[in-house]
Amino acid sequence: MRIIKAPHSYHEEIRKSRFLAQAVFLPSAEHAPELIAQLSTANVSHNCWAWRCGEQYRFSDDGEPGGTAGRPILAAIEHQQFDQVLIVVTRWYGGIQLGTGGLARAYGGCAHQVLQSADSEELVPQTLLEGHCPYTYLDIFKVRISEAGALITQEVFDGQGAMLKLLVPNTQVAVLQDMLTQATRGASSLVEIEPI
Repeated sequence: MRIIKAPHSYHEEIRKSRFLAQAVFLPSAEHAPELIAQLSTANVSHNCWAWRCGEQYRFSDDGEPGGTAGRPILAAIEHQQFDQVLIVVTRWYGGIQLGTGGLARAYGGCAHQVLQSADSEELVPQTLLEGHCPYTYLDIFKVRISEAGALITQEVFDGQGAMLKLLVPNTQVAVLQDMLTQATRGASSLVEIEPI
């Protein structure tokens, strides 16, 4: 799966109708209505949209004939294997009917193009871990955290060391858990807080 790194837009004119496709990162499904409202343009023919976030997805034809806009936008997202993305395709009607096939090609094509030209990266599944690391091992453990491609999201110091929260690529979870457990002879361990 891929994620979009920055908001991106794509313009195209098809038989005198103007289309604007806008794609943005969608951190969670709860953010979708707000983002749709921000990206929609007032006083236009249609603001059609689709989004996917994990296993959740939604789409809207916004007044276009059923299945001619939202579903083709979602199909473009799925075909290019994007996740955590929301696309709004705005249409300014140009006076020429496109027909249902033409509408589906226009909306799906614009969605495809905006994703194709957007700056994106591979989505790396990560897990949030938490654990206490004694001062004796803290410096070397931080080096190992960095080498594993993990990120320290929180560090709280106490008299014996630091309580760490880490965002860890799933492929490195067991490695870091074993490393801390062995280094501290079982006195400390990393436990999963929640998958991301």
